[in-house]
Parts: sequence; structure tokens; C-alpha cells
Amino acid sequence: MSQGISRRTFLGAIIGTGVVTPLLAGCGPLMSASSAPGAISVHTQLSGAVSGAQVFSDVVAAYQRANDQTVALLKNGSDLPIVFETSALAGKEADIAMVNLQGRTLSWTRLEATIPVEDLLDEWGLRDKIIPEAIEEWTDEHGHLRAFPFTRTNWPVSFNVGLLDEAGVQLPTTTDELIVVADALRSKGIGPVTVGGSDWSGQKMFLQILQGFLTKEEASRAFSTGKLSESPGAIAGVEHFVELRDAGVFVDNVQGYTSDSELTQFNTRKAAIVPAMSSALALVPLERAAEVVVGGWPKPSRGGVLAHPSVIQSYNGHGIWISTNGAEKLDLLKPFIQNLYSPEVTKEFILDSGRDMSRITDVVSTDFPLVAQASQLTTDQVTPVMLPDLLIPDAVFEPMIRATAMAYGTASVDQIIETFEKAYDAA
Repeated sequence: MSQGISRRTFLGAIIGTGVVTPLLAGCGPLMSASSAPGAISVHTQLSGAVSGAQVFSDVVAAYQRANDQTVALLKNGSDLPIVFETSALAGKEADIAMVNLQGRTLSWTRLEATIPVEDLLDEWGLRDKIIPEAIEEWTDEHGHLRAFPFTRTNWPVSFNVGLLDEAGVQLPTTTDELIVVADALRSKGIGPVTVGGSDWSGQKMFLQILQGFLTKEEASRAFSTGKLSESPGAIAGVEHFVELRDAGVFVDNVQGYTSDSELTQFNTRKAAIVPAMSSALALVPLERAAEVVVGGWPKPSRGGVLAHPSVIQSYNGHGIWISTNGAEKLDLLKPFIQNLYSPEVTKEFILDSGRDMSRITDVVSTDFPLVAQASQLTTDQVTPVMLPDLLIPDAVFEPMIRATAMAYGTASVDQIIETFEKAYDAA
């Protein structure tokens, strides 16, 4: 993508007006550091308390020492996409962006904010190092690989079997069993399923429950269009969700919880069951992990389409995107990116941070036992279901979260479906 009108067209398409000036200010430190001859710049979400952030910083520092090269880091969280897009308006975006494939980033390659990397995948000898399914998930409908898949995630369900034992019940594999388990836990003053009913984690749980009644094709259609009312399976899924909610499966006031508070509840033994992605499971203390078994969300007892309990699996974790600025520095980016896929770096991420990686490896971390358990689940134990983020339009995410938060309250089936569909209409 060239300077000038094409950049303005790109940003006009994805960020609109009124956000450029304040966000560009956040890019200043990166610009000066990355302007040095031979330097490269990396804009990353692997920062702060995020699992793998310290490992990434250490890997970059080691690379700089070994190669006598400056690697300037700019760190952001969920606001990284819009900061990156805004800096692109001035032609000052980082050479590399490390961010998830979802929402705004889905259009970056199509709008020429980043370059497709399928040719580089072979030229740089990376194709045989990356899980084929990850490459497939990151490839768009035109056959372009948007970025190099780097981290990935499993989204299993963790059961504190110590608490289940105290309640005199066993790990549930069907939803009828789950209701019995919830009743038994409540009788002992223990919360059953905890989830962030007010944020994205509750949204994922809601959509996972719906997939108990949807084939992959039906789920793709429902989540891309939002037309739940036109899908008998989706309607059955919402009805099933309400049945579980009204049976007391979720902790009290779950509609007010977040992904952080759900993990706190689980870690402090105030709730026995939590659906949480593997990067969150890396934060579970070893003392708690010792009494936890990882599995899937119990399959519907009647009318469902699943052979086993379900687990959300996706490769849309952090990818390594090359910007149009970075396209001018491929000779510098090649060894840096190749190093990130080296066996040593992959091993460091797995052993020291518990991250699931898109690189092919047999390394498993004993220091993060729940992550290890999740990575070793087989299709004889669980049925993988999709992470809908690749289908849901970006503008729908926040309205949908409001809709699913309402679903965790007292809304009826019809109210949930109507509000869900309105989220798409508003976008």
C-alpha cells in the first residue's frame, strides 16, 4: 500500500474519523527507536500480565544481543488494532504487528495494511514448522495467508474434583449430569459454573452452548448473519441455555462477573467449574491445579449434535503480521521471524509461560499442568467446536456481549434471540 490516498482510504474504511490525533501520540516512542539504521519495530499484545509477555521480551533481548540489532517494541493490549491502524495513516506503523486474528484485523490484508505472507512461508522455510490447520485458519477466502500463526489456544472446561468429591458427585459429561452436580455443589455452599457473564468470556460460553445443537455449517451461517430465529438448531441452543441457567448451573449473579473474577472465584475454591482458555489456565496456582481435571463442556443430554463434551479450539491467537513498512525490510525481518519459530524459542514459550504454540512441537510443560492437560485432549474425549470470532463482524462484538450478558440474567428465549439479532442489525 502506497503513501497518501490509499492509506487514507484504508483508515477511512476501518477507523473512521475523530481518533487519529490522540492515538498517534501513543506511537511516538516506537517511531524514534525504529528509525535507526538496521532497526526493526514490533507492535505486540504480548505485554503486561499476558501469559508469555516476559518470555517474548527476553527472546527479543537475546536476539538483539546476538545480532547487534535494535528491535523497538511498542506494547498495547486490546487497543492495539486501532493504534496500529492510526499510525498507518501517517505511514509510521510498526514493521511487525503481533495481534489476534479477529474483528478489525480480519480486513488488514485485504485493505493492504499488511502484506500476505504465503510466499514468504515457503521462502523462509516455515511451512513445515507450523501446524497445517493453523495455516488454513489464517488463510483468507482469496488464498492469502494473512500472517504467520504464532500462538494458539484451547478453551476447555476445568473441574475442581476436590470440590466435586466434597459434594459427593463426579465429573459430568452430559448436561443432565451437570444439573445434578450443580444442585449438589449448591447444597454444600459451593458455586457451580463461574464465567464472565458480563464480558467476552460469557459470550464464548453462550456461543459454545449453542454449538451443541449446530453443525459446523449451521453454526457458521448463524454466527456470520446473526439470524438465530431462522435456525432450528440455534433456537434449540438458546432454549437449552435458558434451561441450564434456570436450573442454577451458573453461579449467582453471573451476569455481573468478568473473565478476571471468574478465575479468582475458581482459584479461591468458591466455584468448582470454569470454562477458561489455556492462557488463563497458565495463571492457576499449582496448589489449585493439583485438584483440577480438564475436560469439555458437557454435551446436551437430548437433541444435540455432539459425540462428546465440547472444547473450543482455535489457532487465531497472536499472529506475526508484516506491515507495508515492514515489506521494505524483509531482509531484516526474515532472521527475526525465523528465530521466533526456532525450537529453542518455542520450547521457552511452552516451558516458561505455558503458551500453546502454532509451531509443531512435542514439548509439554509440567509447570503448567492444566495447559498440558488441555493440549493432550483427544477427539475420543472431546468434540472441538469453533471459536466464532472469525465470523462475527467487528461492529457486532460489543452489542453481542450486552445481549449475552442479558441472557445470563432473566431474559426469555424470545428476548435473547431478539436482542442478539438486533446486535447485527445495528452494525
